[in-house]
Amino acid sequence: SYLIKDTRGSVADSIVEYRLYEGLKKYIPTNLSFQEFKSERYLPQTKKVLPTISDDLKTGAVKATLFALLVIFLYIFIRFRDWRYSLGTIVALLHDVFVTLIVFSFAKELVPFPLEIDQHFIAAVLTVIGFSMNDTVIVFDRIREDSRLMPNAPMGEVINRAINETLSRTIMTSLTVFLTILILFLLGGEVTRGFAFAMLVGVITGVYSSIFVAAPILVDLQGKSKKKNKG
Repeated sequence: SYLIKDTRGSVADSIVEYRLYEGLKKYIPTNLSFQEFKSERYLPQTKKVLPTISDDLKTGAVKATLFALLVIFLYIFIRFRDWRYSLGTIVALLHDVFVTLIVFSFAKELVPFPLEIDQHFIAAVLTVIGFSMNDTVIVFDRIREDSRLMPNAPMGEVINRAINETLSRTIMTSLTVFLTILILFLLGGEVTRGFAFAMLVGVITGVYSSIFVAAPILVDLQGKSKKKNKG
């Protein structure tokens, strides 16, 4: 990727091939020249990753994320029969995606291992969306149950009780997932390190977004709805 902006064509290809030749010297015959190494016998096929492929990857990532959010919006709406639950969930998920992306981008220059926005990162983002949605749905389920048990109580009080009732379960589940991913991050090698790092950030944001983003939005929307009904 260090030659991604190089426009010299075959010159850039030769630079990469020579670096490969230098790196493999101790594994190939000592009398093998660079020109012989470039032959089809030793390099049967080479491919160049062009910027258009990178653009396709970005477009695919955006489409996959938007499609996932749309499906989740419809699922939450069907399950709870209330668009406010859907909106609260989507805002929380967008928060998780943006925070993960921001931390990933800032950490790229600070950490001693490579962080690339590639297929692994996209998979991590989609996994974070699923994890956070599951956590939010559990909180919302308890809110709905407590709303039926406390029909005359203020919505803020109902949500506060629901969060307190699900907090221990949320912490234990999230901690289990976090420790599993941490082991993958520490022992999984360079290939999975970027994925694991994004997941670590996403799990943390997913835990607090269910409580501090999705639930407050639901309180605000419920309050506005009651004011309109009174008016």
